[in-house]
Amino acid sequence: MNATLGAMITAVVGVLGTLFAPVLAQRGDDRRRLAEAAEADRLRRFGERRAAYTAMNRASRQFHTLLKDALHRIRDGVYTAEERDLVEESRRDYRDRYAEAQMIVPERVLAASRDVNRVLAAADAAAKRLDRGLAADGESARTALEALRDAEPLLRTMQRLMREDLGVTD
Repeated sequence: MNATLGAMITAVVGVLGTLFAPVLAQRGDDRRRLAEAAEADRLRRFGERRAAYTAMNRASRQFHTLLKDALHRIRDGVYTAEERDLVEESRRDYRDRYAEAQMIVPERVLAASRDVNRVLAAADAAAKRLDRGLAADGESARTALEALRDAEPLLRTMQRLMREDLGVTD
């Protein structure tokens, strides 16, 4: 009887193993697919952040440079319509990159970009007032240039935070 019971138990375990093997394999495949999908999503989000950071860094530095040049040219009385158009085009590009970044970057990077944006927007507004001959009391190209210098450390801080978020360490 013990041999018969042992054979029956062995047969039942064998049948159950045969029946459950595909189920267990399927569960393993499902877990693997979920892990692969999660990794693909992580890499996609990383790529989006990296692209946004690259565009934002380029656009903010370009806008900063053109504003600085514009203020020098306004000071010297040689600011042209072509240069106005370049600054405006750069401002629009910067605004678009800033808006895109707002949707996907972490708050600490966003806070740094807001600081940069505040200084660049103020310099742009001053340049436009000066160019139109509508300067505020005490406002000049020199004072606007001095205020624009505040953007330089803010740009470096923003860049450092972006690099840290991407895992770039020195």
